[in-house]
Amino acid sequence: MVDADRLPSFGAGSLDDPTLTAALKTLEITVRRKLDGVLQGNHLGLIPGPGSEPGEARTYQPGDDVRRMDWSVTARTTQPHVRQMIADRELETWLVVDMSGSLDFGTVSHTKRDLAVAACAAVTHLTVGGGNRIGAVVTTGDAVVRIPARSGRAHALSMLKEIASTSRSQDGVRGDLNAGIDALRRPERRRGLAVVVSDFLGPIDWERPMRAVAGHHEVLAIEVLDPRDLELPAVGEIVLRDAESGAVREVTVTERVRDDFARAATAHQAEVQRTLRRCGAPVLGLRTDRDWISDMVRFVVRRRRGLGAGTGS
Repeated sequence: MVDADRLPSFGAGSLDDPTLTAALKTLEITVRRKLDGVLQGNHLGLIPGPGSEPGEARTYQPGDDVRRMDWSVTARTTQPHVRQMIADRELETWLVVDMSGSLDFGTVSHTKRDLAVAACAAVTHLTVGGGNRIGAVVTTGDAVVRIPARSGRAHALSMLKEIASTSRSQDGVRGDLNAGIDALRRPERRRGLAVVVSDFLGPIDWERPMRAVAGHHEVLAIEVLDPRDLELPAVGEIVLRDAESGAVREVTVTERVRDDFARAATAHQAEVQRTLRRCGAPVLGLRTDRDWISDMVRFVVRRRRGLGAGTGS
């Protein structure tokens, strides 16, 4: 059975694999049982936001939010007007899923790829329903796969199966998260929630499209990591292989090498998080050696408390 401590391997599945279907359905039960109590209602997601669309303009009244001033109507009528906001009762969620070679790595009980699929399943099951739509953009480095946004549990399961069974990139092909995020910009879509799932280990060349997406959508970044992404074990002689470039190197793991690796990894992770903060994207960190369900619960509770206290940081 799928639980928080043990995830199934989704990597070898295919669209018509009954084992994959059963694993995803069991994962849905796990997510709903453990997270539905945290996220009550059809219109509350991982990032509570205004969820609204521009409506009609009306005359400005003292106390109105000046950021909603409609300057075109104000100029035309010579009287201050504000734009009213209409509640958007149908949420459209888009997943940008990094399935590059570096995700096929894990030193605990599952790979980062499995954890990425589980994160997608959690977001899907927590946002689908009530007419909400969800779609996905899956990037492998040599291809960008688009799955149209639709509503309904049947579509949600089909989308997750397609994400889980996406073919890996060829050896020597580096991931291209920039292309995956940029794919959300065209065609322009209605305001909604964009969730980017990646280990963010490659070059930070995706800031510009991320900023553009964040200007139109609420954005959430889900960072999936393995402990060996951040530190090397004291094992002496080892052979390291880059999962994306295919380069192989023999390394003697000394204390100095471990310290240098840890500093470089920590510095890269800190830069990734600074970049995401500049883009207005909160970060949900998941690791293969931790209880990912508990991490999601803590993230949601922390976000709710921050928003309840009047802070969106």
